[in-house]
Amino acid sequence: MRPAALRILFCVLSIWSIQSVHAQGPKKKKSSYILFTGLVLTSDSLKPIPYVNIRSNRRGLIGYSDLNGYFDVVVKRGDTIFFEQVEKVSSYHVVPDTLKSDRYHVVKLLTQDTLHLSAIFIKAMPLKTLFYHEFVHGDIPDDALERARKNLESEAIKEELRLRPADAHATQSLLTQKRAQQMYYYQQAPPQNYLSPVAWMQFLEAWKRGDFKKKKKRNPYKYQSPY
Repeated sequence: MRPAALRILFCVLSIWSIQSVHAQGPKKKKSSYILFTGLVLTSDSLKPIPYVNIRSNRRGLIGYSDLNGYFDVVVKRGDTIFFEQVEKVSSYHVVPDTLKSDRYHVVKLLTQDTLHLSAIFIKAMPLKTLFYHEFVHGDIPDDALERARKNLESEAIKEELRLRPADAHATQSLLTQKRAQQMYYYQQAPPQNYLSPVAWMQFLEAWKRGDFKKKKKRNPYKYQSPY
């Protein structure tokens, strides 16, 4: 075969190999994250369990289950996922590290946990009259609702604000407002209420009530007959 024909054949094979490589493209790297979904149900009645804490051994708390017991979180292959809720025995699930899909679905069953309360001893009073006295005059502690109602009473809030000293922020705000008012009427007389109809109306109402009458002072040493 002639050298020219060899060169042409070599060029054709090189172009074909380059095109095949570009057609294949770079291989897509497999992500280590997957979407982990499922349902959390009770083991005895298969009812959904809402608000179950879902934790990962690497990132801590990653999500909750909804009202229907459904959850969807993003985890890594090989993670250990813990399911925790009050009154339920905690459980865990290991995500397989050999998964080829980017989704993984499970149904998790949790069993009821037994709660142990401290013992309460009830003792009788020595006299029946003491029971009546304690029942009537005993101090019953307020519950959370009553404490919240007392804390939100307007009179209690006003009294607390009155006794509390002004902080730096309130003092600075008052000083800034006073300076702004002084600069607003700089080099001019501030407005007077001599011709204000509202001020005159308040003055006439106070006059009718007798607020400006002189009140006679009572002499405590002068004897006054009751008759």
